[in-house]
Amino acid sequence: MRERTQRLKLTHLAAIAGLLFGSLARPSPALAADDGEAAFRDLYRELVETNTTLSAGDCTAGARAMAARLSKAGFADGDLQVLGPAEYPREHALIATLQGRDPSLAPLLLLAHIDVVEARREDWERDPFKLVEEDGWFYARGASDDKAMAAVFTDSLIRYKRQGYKPRRTIKLALTCGEETSESFNSVRWLLETKPDALKAAFALNEGAGGELDAAGKPVALNIQAGEKVYQDFKLAITNVGGHSSRPTGDNAIYRLSAALERLAAYRFPIALNDATRGYFEAQSRLVEDKVAGDMRAVLQSSDEAAATRLWALNPGWNSMLRTTCVATMIQGGHAPNALPQQVSANVNCRILPGVAVDAVQQQIARVLADDAIRITPSDEPVVIGPPPPLTPQIMQPVRKLAQRLWPGVTVVPTMSTGATDGRFLNASGIPTYGLSGMFHDAEGSRAHGLNERIRVKSLLDGRRFLHEIVKVYADQKP
Repeated sequence: MRERTQRLKLTHLAAIAGLLFGSLARPSPALAADDGEAAFRDLYRELVETNTTLSAGDCTAGARAMAARLSKAGFADGDLQVLGPAEYPREHALIATLQGRDPSLAPLLLLAHIDVVEARREDWERDPFKLVEEDGWFYARGASDDKAMAAVFTDSLIRYKRQGYKPRRTIKLALTCGEETSESFNSVRWLLETKPDALKAAFALNEGAGGELDAAGKPVALNIQAGEKVYQDFKLAITNVGGHSSRPTGDNAIYRLSAALERLAAYRFPIALNDATRGYFEAQSRLVEDKVAGDMRAVLQSSDEAAATRLWALNPGWNSMLRTTCVATMIQGGHAPNALPQQVSANVNCRILPGVAVDAVQQQIARVLADDAIRITPSDEPVVIGPPPPLTPQIMQPVRKLAQRLWPGVTVVPTMSTGATDGRFLNASGIPTYGLSGMFHDAEGSRAHGLNERIRVKSLLDGRRFLHEIVKVYADQKP
């Protein structure tokens, strides 16, 4: 019954998307001049250099700084809201609204988080909270994740306002806080629960997908994310009476949990493709060498496990896109070196495919462990998992047209995130959310969450141009 309900929900979402977007509006024959780059760079620098870490930063300050820039561009006070609970004074979000011509149409939401991962100066080659341009790269914490998109979206709204552009569909901008530390506070979740109208939209554009460059720096794949795996930790625990280590027994808690974890390590959840992952492997099979392409086709045609194993060895991310994964990440046990263990526990981290229920994964873990003495409990409240948003022609065709105009020959590749973004909350609430940035990276990536985070200057400016145009296309589509 649950699977039938999920299929019905997905069909219903696809039907809604078709009604919402209708026929496609054509992009202008030539892209608008890339004006205001100096002003954009200044805005980007201000946002990046506003520390928004959980420990010492202030998202509210960043939100207010961007609100001030929008106000200066002509946005009315009523179209600018900085929202958040009083008990989290440094973690408020900005909601900015560019009113559309047709109030009967649900808005387009532009979502970007402005909080960043912690960074220590002594670990970095450069000050992580000073934007440095060097050898064609921008370096700083948040330079890519996710202040690049936050700055581009804010800049686009400023330019729309100054150009006198009025979209058919209202455009909302949400610069939010707590995406990186949602266990503490997450403003998207808070807004959905307390002020749902603030984020109400026909669909949303979000982080989660960029583009791929070849070894020569040429764009070869532009990704569009539809859906993401859901993060869920489970605690596995077993207790024993213990005793003196000089008198070992046949029932040792460490050995029992270890044996169960070995069974879990050997288990693979079944391959389960959705529209995004099927589209991803179909597109990738045209970009990789013949042998790898053959394995991708085998997976697409028959869920071939031998082929999937070979793909896993080449790229662990490919295996993660094919199935739910659960892996042990932490273990604790024992209370003294000369005593038999009384309590042993392990953390198992699962990344669950969209549309798969958390309790179903928990039940499968129990079957694989095959030991009733091991208690399995979710470490936090399970997130409601929505189905992946549909990749309708109304979503895909504008991306393909604009991508060919900007990067002739580039392949548009649907994808599914194996990590987690705030899109999980929006998708679960019924707002289809797509990752789309137009910002390309080399094989090393942006070093997001790591040392010396960076983004190519050209990639950021290309993304600025792409997002400015694609937002207008989506906002002007006829119902």
